[in-house]
Amino acid sequence: MDPRDATSATSPTSATSPTSATDTADPAPAPTSAEATRTAHVDTFARDHLPPPELWPELRFDLPELRYPERLNAAVELLARTAPERPAFRTADGEVWTYGQLRARVDRIAHALTSHLGVVPGNRVLLRGPTTPRLAACWLAVLKAGAVAVTVLAQQRAHELRTMCEIARVSHALCDARVADDLVKADVPGLRLTTYGGDGPDDLSRLPTSEEPYAPVDTAADDVALIAFTSGTTGRPKGCVHFHRDLLAIADTFSRHVLGPRPDDVFAGSPPLGFTFGLGGLVIFPLRAGASALLLEQAGPRQLLPAIAAHRVSVLFTAPTAYRAMLDELDGYDITSLRRCVSAGENLPAATWRAWHERTGLRVINGIGATELLHIFISAADGLIRPGTTGVPVPGWQARIQDADGRPLPDGEPGLLAVRGPVGCRYLADPRQRQYVRGGWNITGDTYVRGSDGYFRYVARADDMIISAGYNIAGPEVEDALLRHPDVIETAVVGRPDPTRGQIAVAYTVLRAGASRDPEALRAFLLAELAPYKCPREFLFVDALPRTATGKLQRFRLRMEESADESTVESTDVKSAPADGDG
Repeated sequence: MDPRDATSATSPTSATSPTSATDTADPAPAPTSAEATRTAHVDTFARDHLPPPELWPELRFDLPELRYPERLNAAVELLARTAPERPAFRTADGEVWTYGQLRARVDRIAHALTSHLGVVPGNRVLLRGPTTPRLAACWLAVLKAGAVAVTVLAQQRAHELRTMCEIARVSHALCDARVADDLVKADVPGLRLTTYGGDGPDDLSRLPTSEEPYAPVDTAADDVALIAFTSGTTGRPKGCVHFHRDLLAIADTFSRHVLGPRPDDVFAGSPPLGFTFGLGGLVIFPLRAGASALLLEQAGPRQLLPAIAAHRVSVLFTAPTAYRAMLDELDGYDITSLRRCVSAGENLPAATWRAWHERTGLRVINGIGATELLHIFISAADGLIRPGTTGVPVPGWQARIQDADGRPLPDGEPGLLAVRGPVGCRYLADPRQRQYVRGGWNITGDTYVRGSDGYFRYVARADDMIISAGYNIAGPEVEDALLRHPDVIETAVVGRPDPTRGQIAVAYTVLRAGASRDPEALRAFLLAELAPYKCPREFLFVDALPRTATGKLQRFRLRMEESADESTVESTDVKSAPADGDG
């Protein structure tokens, strides 16, 4: 049955049950080797730099809908089967792109990429810009042309962009003209930058192109389609490699079985398309269901409520921070069109869930996902939701709790969350693959507890990642940027619990003798180096950082408020500019 059918054979409530939580039948036969099928790529860099097959996680294709054909182009699958007159994308100012118009625009961009920009199958094409239909169309065109989309955030700065381009060997970039400056400053050798939209020069539209349908590249299901970057605890970003089949698998598991989309749904949300949370929720899921998405350039809590009311949004994707922020403003807006609210990016507290439910009658669908696994793999919907827990494994996925040596732990005992399913972690030429994949399982870096009822409850992050308002902030990455300031001798950036954001980043900093303890100067320096959401909310100037006798930094002491000596610490709350989805 077509997953676009609102009356699919699998109910989104009955499918997500604790009985599907862990080990089930043996996985369906499927290729797990990078050499399993004939690639359509001419430029094979991405495939050549996958981890060796023995370091891949075990991939499982237990559901019939996950047994994809050997040849598969995800863009074709997302666009081909919906009637051309149906709405696909909407904008805040009322513009509507139908599926027919979207297909035509995607084909024109694909023609321009291949005929005039020299893109060949397998080339990496960086995509950067605010959340707009133009950006989504560029993403689809890159896939249809057999190239590899490298999605990044519009807020990321030149230093970050240059690093990601170097790792992925990016040859081309399609960038909204309004945010092109940082990409120019990145000065990536050999990068061919083409701008589109915005108020600046629209180079993409000026390229000669064809009005004829574009013949999609006959990609293999396991040809690389996407490289999504995530920050690591060492500060160097990791490129997460995903195949064409992976893009459909997240729609055919979480979206189909838990979310239960309908063709008349209007999706909207705060996560940008540079996050896989946003890419799934605002592009892949609605297109797979034949529905439409409202793509908002500004999507903080202040923008979401009026957008829901004006455009009759029915499916909302955002972080717990936004749900909390919107509670005080609900009375001013008609949100009766909402039928589905999805929360991910950080832990959803039971109090927030209950407050939203009391005010709206809506049950927030909580979930945990990861860039390495593309989207949500533990969740629950409707009557199966239990506030304070994340849920149970999504159909098609398995999860368990294990210790550091890979031994399964009994229910009720906290340990590392291990997951496996149709999508798995494959880092691009990165030795950290061995840390994330162990014994065939993806180790997410989260500490969880599984109850005797099969429900998984979040405890904490198991590493040094700071999760603030749904954004992942790697403390060592911020430290590396701060250390580039001439007055900074050493620094440590850690997370502190915060009732609104989950955590905030706090920078403990040692300055050179005589240097001014000016947090605004450090803030200005960081905002030129990193995306705004990575800038610490608070700077604490200290005379020294706590270390062991062997010189190892004792981060745990910095996380404890009582460790700060008031005689040597100056605290200044420094507000960083809001990032997308963090109004």
